[in-house]
Amino acid sequence: MLEGYLQRKAAWEILLKVSSGMYSDLALEKVLTNYKFTSLDIAFITELSFGCIRYRKFLDHWIDHTSKLNHKKQPPKLRWLLHIGLYQILKMDKIPDSACISTTVEIAKNSELNKLSGVVNGVLRNVTRKLKINNLPEFPMNQAERISVKESLPIWLVNEMIAWFGITETKKIAIAFNKKPKIYFRVNTLKTTMKECLEIFKKNNIDVGLINKLENGLVLKSKPRAIRKLPGYFEGKWLIQDRSSQWVAPLLSPIKGDKILDACAAPGIKTTHLAQLIKDEGEILAIDRSDIRLKLLKENLERLNIKSVKSLKIDATKLIEIKPEYINYFDKILIDAPCSGLGTLARNPDARWKITKKSIDQLIIIQEKLLENIVPLLNKNGLLVYSTCTICPNENNLLIEKFLKNNSRLELVFEKQILPNNDDSGDGFYAAIISYKK
Repeated sequence: MLEGYLQRKAAWEILLKVSSGMYSDLALEKVLTNYKFTSLDIAFITELSFGCIRYRKFLDHWIDHTSKLNHKKQPPKLRWLLHIGLYQILKMDKIPDSACISTTVEIAKNSELNKLSGVVNGVLRNVTRKLKINNLPEFPMNQAERISVKESLPIWLVNEMIAWFGITETKKIAIAFNKKPKIYFRVNTLKTTMKECLEIFKKNNIDVGLINKLENGLVLKSKPRAIRKLPGYFEGKWLIQDRSSQWVAPLLSPIKGDKILDACAAPGIKTTHLAQLIKDEGEILAIDRSDIRLKLLKENLERLNIKSVKSLKIDATKLIEIKPEYINYFDKILIDAPCSGLGTLARNPDARWKITKKSIDQLIIIQEKLLENIVPLLNKNGLLVYSTCTICPNENNLLIEKFLKNNSRLELVFEKQILPNNDDSGDGFYAAIISYKK
């Protein structure tokens, strides 16, 4: 068996599951259970499969440049297998072309594509020949279409981004969407200290760095490893949280004794951050309507040994009807609203192919309903933070502007939009602080 064959076969299997509708992270998890790979193998498989998903449109463009058969007319399994070979040749510099081609052809030979193995070989060899003579595919002259193909984004999204931010910023964001996301930690100061956490990582030869302006934030500098195998995970000394996400909970200025509502809480990343900020001394109600997500929340609470949080399965928009005693009750409220996730496309590579303008419009209705039904639960001296992990203004500042126009007793205290446009920006995030007018 050729070296690296199983890793590439696993990556192809991930693509097949994603193409059938499965989310990329779940597809990765499902496929890996069938193999015994090292951490380095898993890192390679993740980069290859997720890279193919991100660059789907770009790779299709290359197929059309080198194959007699347009990508739309190819059997899907052949198309995804060609992506496996193409991505290695075009985007992974350290792998010899011969290895990229031979292993991809071998996968075809040992699958239902065995009769098409010659096609796989021909297309991939044609790509390497064209690269040597600089015979590259032509990209559209129109700037939006060019970004759409080169950075592999739906054209509707590129056009929207240009309308929101202009062409220069859109190019930066599009490039950021295709970078491998960094892994960020938040140190759980309820169980350890930053100093102790740094010593644990150093002792285990894991290189981490501090994050500017984030008191308890760390970034992994070593090669990615299985998260659960990193020291301190099961002891609850840290948890994974993107750097952009880490600045949301502190916006509420939570203190000991606060009564806090986390209105869309599961899986509890920001819930646990709130508990950490109040030293686990207060009252936090974490609600969500998903049993599966609430289970994850409870697991995080248990691992981090947090006692101040009570969870409740309920639709947040109906809390005021079912629990009217909570009207004017909470000192602080976090609405981490369900959103399009357009700020996290680097981390969730398949999302770009699933989100539509129609689905965003449907989410906006939910976001507006959440605000209308949750605000009455805030006491007159309290603070509410509305946050999302999207860059879409209709879900963010424009939505808040509209909401405040219809609720004259409220005012905007602060808002901020983070765009994923450089190596140190993290995911795209938005947050607004709202209070009653004094």
